[in-house]
Amino acid sequence: MRLYIDTSVFGGYFDEEFADGTRKLFKEIFNLNHNIILSEITLREIEGAPHTIQKLLNNIPKRIVSTVAIDEEIVELSRKYISKKIISEKFKADALHIATATIQRVDLIVSWNFKHMVNVRRIREYNSVNLSEGYPIIDIRTPKEVHNDED
Repeated sequence: MRLYIDTSVFGGYFDEEFADGTRKLFKEIFNLNHNIILSEITLREIEGAPHTIQKLLNNIPKRIVSTVAIDEEIVELSRKYISKKIISEKFKADALHIATATIQRVDLIVSWNFKHMVNVRRIREYNSVNLSEGYPIIDIRTPKEVHNDED
């Protein structure tokens, strides 16, 4: 699967509450079971994160990672989310994450951000905008919902 991973997932690896599901997902990533899409927003956010989080990012095999620059199409779609009041301007970075993943047509966005991403109401609203703008619907899940339960 092509997964867009936001910054909260990297932090979740080291957070007791979220570590189990996150570590199982990263085990699959390190075993090359997924292709990872990262935006320059994620990379910028991780630059200011603790060294352990930066190291986790750097340990992902480069051959399964694609990095996406924020372009005008992404910015425009994120503005539509904000103009429809799905998310406020204050959380523009989260709107950019959603727009990037949508335009990249990922299989899933993976996040621990329950307020702005892993939220049924907001997912429906993002998808309403996506469909009206000619984009596919998106699915947003926690790492716990993504990893293979056989482990």
